[in-house]
Amino acid sequence: MASEGQASTSSNAFSFISKGWREVKDSADADLQLMKHRANEFKNLATSFDRELENLFKFNSASAIRSSPRSEIDFVKRLQPKLSEFRRVYSSPDFSKKVLEKWGPRSRIRIDLSAIKNALVSEGENRDGVMEFDRVRRGRPLKFSEFWGEWKGDGEAEDEERQSNRDWEPIRALKTRLKEFEKREFLGGFKNSEFVEKFKSSLKSMYKEPEESKAVPPLDVTELLACLVRQSEPFLDQLGVRRNVCEKIVGSLCSKSKNQLLHPLSSGESSVLDGENINDELDLRIASVLQSTGHSYDGGFWTDHAKNDPSDQKRHVAIVTTASLPWMTGTAVNPLFRAAYLAESAKQNVTLLVPWLCKSDQELVYPSDVTFTSPEEQETYIRNWLEERVGFKADFKISFYPGKFSKERRSIIPAGDTSQFIPSKDADIAILEEPEHLNWYHHGKRWTDKFNHVVGVVHTNYLEYIKREKNGALQAFFVKHINNWVTRAYCDKVLRLSAATQDLPRSVICNVHGVNPKFLRIGEKVAADRELGQETFSKGAYFLGKMVWAKGYRELIDLLAKHKNNLDGFKLDVYGNGEDANEVQSTAKSLDLNLNFLKGRDHADDSLHGYKVFINPSVSDVLCTATAEALAMGKFVVCANHPSNEFFRSFPNCLTYETPEDFVAKVKEAMESDPKPLTPEQRYNLSWEAATQRFMEYSDLDKVLNKDNNGAKSSIGNGKKISKSASVPSLTGMVDGGLAFAHYCLTGNEFLRLCTGAIPGTRDYDKQHCKDLHLLPPHVENPIYGW
Repeated sequence: MASEGQASTSSNAFSFISKGWREVKDSADADLQLMKHRANEFKNLATSFDRELENLFKFNSASAIRSSPRSEIDFVKRLQPKLSEFRRVYSSPDFSKKVLEKWGPRSRIRIDLSAIKNALVSEGENRDGVMEFDRVRRGRPLKFSEFWGEWKGDGEAEDEERQSNRDWEPIRALKTRLKEFEKREFLGGFKNSEFVEKFKSSLKSMYKEPEESKAVPPLDVTELLACLVRQSEPFLDQLGVRRNVCEKIVGSLCSKSKNQLLHPLSSGESSVLDGENINDELDLRIASVLQSTGHSYDGGFWTDHAKNDPSDQKRHVAIVTTASLPWMTGTAVNPLFRAAYLAESAKQNVTLLVPWLCKSDQELVYPSDVTFTSPEEQETYIRNWLEERVGFKADFKISFYPGKFSKERRSIIPAGDTSQFIPSKDADIAILEEPEHLNWYHHGKRWTDKFNHVVGVVHTNYLEYIKREKNGALQAFFVKHINNWVTRAYCDKVLRLSAATQDLPRSVICNVHGVNPKFLRIGEKVAADRELGQETFSKGAYFLGKMVWAKGYRELIDLLAKHKNNLDGFKLDVYGNGEDANEVQSTAKSLDLNLNFLKGRDHADDSLHGYKVFINPSVSDVLCTATAEALAMGKFVVCANHPSNEFFRSFPNCLTYETPEDFVAKVKEAMESDPKPLTPEQRYNLSWEAATQRFMEYSDLDKVLNKDNNGAKSSIGNGKKISKSASVPSLTGMVDGGLAFAHYCLTGNEFLRLCTGAIPGTRDYDKQHCKDLHLLPPHVENPIYGW
């Protein structure tokens, strides 16, 4: 047993020693392979260096021989044999072997380069002409950038003592001689040659210095004051300081710093903003200063950063309106056409969000006793009506939000947070039709926080309607400031159909409504019949509109009553239904006016084609759709000289009047003459294609849909873009956010809502809406934690 144990111990010891020896041998082999690889690398490097030197001296040799001094040619002749000798040394087969033999644990490789040194320089020593390579493990490895140094062009000075410690002396001498070659006039062609430029670029790439940033002058006091005044416009506006006053102050302050504004990026560079207003110049000036300091502003105090990122997906447009078919009102018809024509381009997805009314409210609003039992049924009705008129299948989505009808205001008020009915993944661009109306009692997420761009389209002149009510002047005063408040807090851009509307923040005036294509086809048929000599207009004058006093019935009755004798024999047919129908008809009868009242009907009805003159004395409209439709059908239109009719004045068949006497003259002129056919350009201006194009331009939607992901307006200077929104902190944004927060707090109080005329219970939708729209109850959708 003892002998067996001893044998086992000896066997284990022998196995251990054998294993250890194998590991040592493998490690030594690996080290030898590594050293051999490094020697080959050095050999390849030297070969490459030799090739570059040969190419350098052979390049442009013919011109150099013809014009160079004798001393330079002798230098090249002396240098080339030494290079050949050096090449033979490191190209020999025994070179790698000798390197490996001498590369011991503490050895150094010494390569005799004294021959080249003597040929290049005549003074100085470099450790007896020997370049030493220490083993990597004993110290820092030699860097290639230190071996070559840095190539510097003319006019660049460097510390000679420091440079002499960095460069290997033969290479430094070679660079010195090359610089002297470059300075010689006879080598001008060599200096500009492609080879030299590439050679210099390769040397520069080995060692780069940070580029010098051009200093941007800091903001002066006048620029800071101008920025403060401009961004305080929302607060000053609430105090009654007009916008043009603020603009004059800003312009005056900026004129004192004109030199800085004209050179916002660097001295000696002309402004890239010529033709743009001073506000943009000031913004970009501040952005350039902030960018030069490395500062980046990510958002305001009230900003929600969790917005939808549309960079990798198709853009989405959500159109939110305050009415829906079959209620034939402007906010039901025009947004529907806008959705159809925006979706026709197929460049973006479109969703139309309309109010859903419960059965009891439908009976009060929708004409001809039309009601719907489900949103799907109403959607089918809307699509059929639309496709019959536009002539194509509109590919957009229709969604519903809860709404309630207010008898006092004769309008639909949203119930709950309307923005929640657009999913967050689709919350990209929002178009709010009647933004004031939608946000009077809006208690929910801020539109500009949820959406990337919010556009408001103002349809109604609410102040004109309110002034007609009891205590109208006082009510109009408050409504004016509330409208200003909510549009500033919830919209990025506001479009006013005409100057008849209230002047709102960030608003522009443009008619972005078109005419139903059916009316244009009627007009084309009338023009064709006239060319064939057929009678086109067999009837006289008519008026069509919802029968409420504010729709122009008061002005119409007053004009006809005052000039009843001057318009003897003049008969007017009136089409309309409405809450004031009985009162309007009884008033006209008591004044013995020659008015024939008929039930309201679609303006495209066949029974209305034969009328020649459409009379519309309303001054409460913003942009009368019926007026545009009458012009499209080739009729005369007699209307007041009012801002709401500004768009129609360019049409020859539009006859405007300023006084009652002028009204009589225009009516007689229209009754006694024939309207002129519309030109193709005039027909296009009335179309929805043209209206959509104007909408895209004036709402900045074309810029938003086509711009890069950084998004904001920018200026290019020094080859760089400066984004205003990414760099400039906005006091305006903080004020707008504060207004939105205050509005949210006020609309959350039921007592304050009722005091301002809200429908009871509209802060949230009710049980019937939950049932019709398949919604969770409000307390489940928005739970109050802790109760």
